[in-house]
Amino acid sequence: MGPPTERIPDDRTLPEHVDVVIVGGGVIGISTARALAEKGLSVAVCEKGHVAGEQSSRNWGWCRATHRDLRELGLSLESLKLWRSIDAELGIDSGFRECGILYAADDAKALGDHEAWLDRAVALVGRDALDSRIVSPDETAALMPGSTRRFAGGIYTPSDGRAEPQRAVPAMAAALRERGVKVLTPCAVRGIETSGGAASGVVTEYGRIGCASVVVAGGAWTRYFAGNLGVDVPQLMVRSSVMRTSPVENGPDVSACNQEMGYRKQLDGGYTIANAFHSYHDLTPDSFRLFARFLPALKSQIGSIKLGLNARFFEELRRQRRWPLDQPTVFETVRTLDPAPNQAFNEAALAEFRSIFPALARLRVEQAWAGYIDVTPDAVPVISGVDRIPGLFIATGFSGHGFGIGPGAGRLMADLVAHDAPIVDPRAFRLSRFFDGSRIEIEGGF
Repeated sequence: MGPPTERIPDDRTLPEHVDVVIVGGGVIGISTARALAEKGLSVAVCEKGHVAGEQSSRNWGWCRATHRDLRELGLSLESLKLWRSIDAELGIDSGFRECGILYAADDAKALGDHEAWLDRAVALVGRDALDSRIVSPDETAALMPGSTRRFAGGIYTPSDGRAEPQRAVPAMAAALRERGVKVLTPCAVRGIETSGGAASGVVTEYGRIGCASVVVAGGAWTRYFAGNLGVDVPQLMVRSSVMRTSPVENGPDVSACNQEMGYRKQLDGGYTIANAFHSYHDLTPDSFRLFARFLPALKSQIGSIKLGLNARFFEELRRQRRWPLDQPTVFETVRTLDPAPNQAFNEAALAEFRSIFPALARLRVEQAWAGYIDVTPDAVPVISGVDRIPGLFIATGFSGHGFGIGPGAGRLMADLVAHDAPIVDPRAFRLSRFFDGSRIEIEGGF
């Protein structure tokens, strides 16, 4: 069962027409709604379950520029600026704190990887834009008070931060409602209508909403949803497991990770702990349909991703890939994806945390959960229009980076929808890169 998420009241009262309908009430959908509303556009967000019910409430809560894929770095920096202003502008408490993030190097090779990334990042955005720095073994120890392990050093970014995933997106959604944005829950969108080849509305379980543009920000559901329109979104799901602990005293404040474990201090004094670079892929029919496209990514992740065949394969095999819009859909029967956590991954992460911080070894695990991360072949998101269907936009494939990068991604998507100057160059995020002969590259950021 997923972590307890703050809820906003249900609302199923559909507007007849808005400028933009957003499919999905996670961090990307809500951030896009915020940015569109700031531009003066009318917006309706349709969420089949509850706001942030899936990966937007199940992630680590990191908001970082450190070690981003360089194609995402500019957007990550813009997103951090937005995180710093969200609470004051919306009158909420998202839990965002500029605590700093540390990547601790287990050995000289890992430290060399951090140094290489920093050199490339500074060359791209400039030293004034990025305050990341390499830290010595002594500085690393000071950033991890209570650690008894001697690290080779690390890379530390003081301006990186953290927020509370179970609180942040629902608080944003509630604030947007007060400003006139329709946030409809639970309200599943069955599909998209077109007129003259362009998006003209959506059909929900409660009726139709007319619109000029549709943004599909459905996370792990996006490929399946878009397929009903014949839109190919190369995307698979990776299951990531996380746990939270009871509050403890005298624990480290800076969020940190090494090759085995990552942690974030929560506002209540407990910790979110996860296995840093290990995840699980439930094999599905799409795993085989998309095998060739994902082969470079699979090769780059050998040793860190586990593959397994289970009931999910057969569930998706039986699922129809095209459907009429006047009948109930899987979006109404499966309101929330709630996979079981991988206990072995969690136990290994917890053992590593206790080994590094023996004084905190008695901390108690309160809950463990998992979520499905939407990934693309190059681990870079799609934030893009669909060339052959004017008015249709896709925001997906955030590959585990969506929560931290969400506000910036929402602003970029809103810029594309409104035909405004984009906050960053959107070419790296175009959907067409998977079909126009562009070389798919796996970057070294993580």
